[in-house]
Amino acid sequence: MYTACGEKELKTLLAIDPGDTIVGVARKIDENRETIRRTVDRLEAEGYVEYDDGLTVLDDGVRDAGLQLLAASAGVSPPSISEAYVLPQFANMDFAFTGIDAVYVWTRGGYQVAREPDDYPLFIAVEESDFEGWERFFDQFDIPVSRERQPRENIDGPLQVVVESRDSIDAESVDGRPVITLDETVEFAREYYATFQSALSMLDRMYDEVDSDADYRMEPA
Repeated sequence: MYTACGEKELKTLLAIDPGDTIVGVARKIDENRETIRRTVDRLEAEGYVEYDDGLTVLDDGVRDAGLQLLAASAGVSPPSISEAYVLPQFANMDFAFTGIDAVYVWTRGGYQVAREPDDYPLFIAVEESDFEGWERFFDQFDIPVSRERQPRENIDGPLQVVVESRDSIDAESVDGRPVITLDETVEFAREYYATFQSALSMLDRMYDEVDSDADYRMEPA
């Protein structure tokens, strides 16, 4: 058992939704496809997962234990920024990156703004009914959750999660990350054109359906 459950094995178990492919799981947790293939082979040999027309975790109790172990390890080594982007995949609740992070995801990491490594909020949209669940989830990793970005001096660590509550989540997937639609992302960037002018140009080059030539409000995000 212990040979099978290292960090990659735990993250793989937590990321799997029924029917997922190896490529899909690799994208979710930002890992190399071949690495995840070998990890899945080990987990399947140990009886934790089954791969039959898609992946399935055979015992949800293993997932719960895996999350507890991952949270315990975060007490020793807090999540990095890149790891924080992966954590919501393990919450078993619907979400989508929104706001600044929607721009970041749709530009495939090509546009980053208004954040520093020691003051780094993540922006996600969640269902209103799940808000307290998200608070409990991130509390396991000592990451505060709020509806508004908090000043750096008001939080203990560099990371925070800013939640936008919605009645339901309409998400697309970009490189394995759930994100609000491209149309909504472009609308957000246009609203804060002074901040996202170059991001709009980037999106215009990346996606045929984006038109960056328009009159926009000149407000910072």
